[in-house]
Amino acid sequence: MKTAIASFSLIALLAASLAGCANMSETQKTTATGAAIGAVAGGLIGGGKNTVKGAAIGAAVGAAGGYLWSKHMEDQKKAMEQATQGTGVTVSQTADNQLKLEIPSDISFDSGRYEIKPELRPVLDRFATTLNQNPATTVTIIGHTDNTGTDAINNPLSINRAAAVRDYLVSRGVAAHRIAIDGRGSREPIADNNTPQGRAKNRRVEIFVAEPAHRQ
Repeated sequence: MKTAIASFSLIALLAASLAGCANMSETQKTTATGAAIGAVAGGLIGGGKNTVKGAAIGAAVGAAGGYLWSKHMEDQKKAMEQATQGTGVTVSQTADNQLKLEIPSDISFDSGRYEIKPELRPVLDRFATTLNQNPATTVTIIGHTDNTGTDAINNPLSINRAAAVRDYLVSRGVAAHRIAIDGRGSREPIADNNTPQGRAKNRRVEIFVAEPAHRQ
């Protein structure tokens, strides 16, 4: 058992080390990172005597998939950082190489509503421009609510918020088939729902942009 764990750890560490090499291309880094993540997942799934085998299979699967953090993605991140400066929108790169925009309720939606506020439109206009300049990317929009009200109200409200953002982007020329939406209701809070400030943070929209490392 100790040998299996040690071997599994070595596989994951090797893949992770490769992902950090400075002289590797972005595609190579993404492949290595995918291998590391796949190794971990495969090892956990395999368990016991199959840990090493599961890690090896996971590494191969991970290397074949994942997302690419290309120059286009980095340029898009910088453009959105500039466009959202001072708005409260958070722009970041996720661990799996997606571009994430977290849009707070201050500029997105009033409580209990899903009509886009005027303050959000310039941000989405610039975002649509970057998406149209990078047609290989896909978009996932996730709506969230605070815990005020019931699931019967919050679940469709969160989906309607995501749909409102999607529809606005489509009206600005982004192809609808590139955009997926989801609503999480109040199930994924990031702040304390017992305070007005916390509830305001939980009423948010998250947008993820991804460029597949291996496009079809």
